[in-house]
Amino acid sequence: MGKMRQILVIGNNDNGCTPELEDIAYETGKEVAKSGSVLITGGLGGVMKAASHGAKDAEGLTVGIIPQDDSTMANEFCDIVVPSGMGLSRDFLNALSADGVIVVGGGSGTLSEICAAYMYKKPIATLKNSGGMATKYSDQYIDHRENVKIVGFNTPKDAVTYILEQIKS
Repeated sequence: MGKMRQILVIGNNDNGCTPELEDIAYETGKEVAKSGSVLITGGLGGVMKAASHGAKDAEGLTVGIIPQDDSTMANEFCDIVVPSGMGLSRDFLNALSADGVIVVGGGSGTLSEICAAYMYKKPIATLKNSGGMATKYSDQYIDHRENVKIVGFNTPKDAVTYILEQIKS
């Protein structure tokens, strides 16, 4: 058996995560699990918790890379917890651990992860109608380097399909 595909889902923490975003994140996590990929998140609340919940309900494997040094801080849907103790610097660890990234809403922390993934040329998909950074950066490049185009989708299934296609190529 080779290395499993790893897809990072990022977005709003508890602060600013609406029930609509939780639903989108839940479905995204479910689609990641159904694809046979490992779900990676920042392991905390909001989008991270909802995506992990969806993946668990679809019998997937979930990894939470948390900023704290105490594994008990992770949400209950994380199978594997990496207590980085790195604070906000863990955004780079999250991005580098992933083969591809899916963005659901998000604020400045999400933007940090998007930038890390962009600098390392990871494929990035957004749920373009989820607001926040996902909407703001859909269907464009972050800067003149044009490392990777951030591509927006209407459904979690389409976003996961795109990431899987990019991983294969």
